[in-house]
Amino acid sequence: MSSDSTPGILPLPETPWDALGPSIREPVLIDDKTFLIERPSESDQLLDHPFVTSAFARDEYLPYWADLWPASRMLAKAIVRETWAPGLEALEIGCGLGLPGIAALSKGLRVIFSDYDATALRFAASNARLNGFENFTTLQMDWRSPPAELQVPVLLASDLIYELRNVEPIVKLIKQLLQPDGLCLLTDQDRVPALALREGLADAGLAFTAHVARAGEPGGRRMKGSLYRVTHRR
Repeated sequence: MSSDSTPGILPLPETPWDALGPSIREPVLIDDKTFLIERPSESDQLLDHPFVTSAFARDEYLPYWADLWPASRMLAKAIVRETWAPGLEALEIGCGLGLPGIAALSKGLRVIFSDYDATALRFAASNARLNGFENFTTLQMDWRSPPAELQVPVLLASDLIYELRNVEPIVKLIKQLLQPDGLCLLTDQDRVPALALREGLADAGLAFTAHVARAGEPGGRRMKGSLYRVTHRR
């Protein structure tokens, strides 16, 4: 799936391949599962590319998707530990490299990888296939204008509230896309906008519980954050 450009709306970005530089394949251990994730090896150099400076000037967009963030490991861990009904459809919001969605595929879910950047979707799809999965689709999507007809029983999101301005559209997105009896799993590294997220979820009539989450690379520093389990208030 992909989004179409609409007159008056900014076209969605597609980070050029020449901005990415070389890629590396990294084994990622999540409990007893190991996933291979291919990613740009020098993602910090993206910030100097003319495409990125232009995209930031137009819509304050930066290609954060090119890194494997601790919150995505936290979410992947929560997914593999959850008990899921077979064949549920899950939408990963801002999928980036796709680790949480791949964890969901490993648990038998059908996954829609969604991201603002078309190049991120190519990496997510490639990584899913790299791990032997085909039961997925991709969707290029702006959080601020999701497809009107789209609703799913499972939403997955990691590290999306790194800026305060993201909180309101993310809360609206969850409320719109989550089916009445659905579950959203969201992880965050306890960034400054976390309080605004909690207030926004409550104000939107969404119920949530917050749990301590931890993740890190084997032998490396472990990061602490929060796992939010979000549902419609009953």
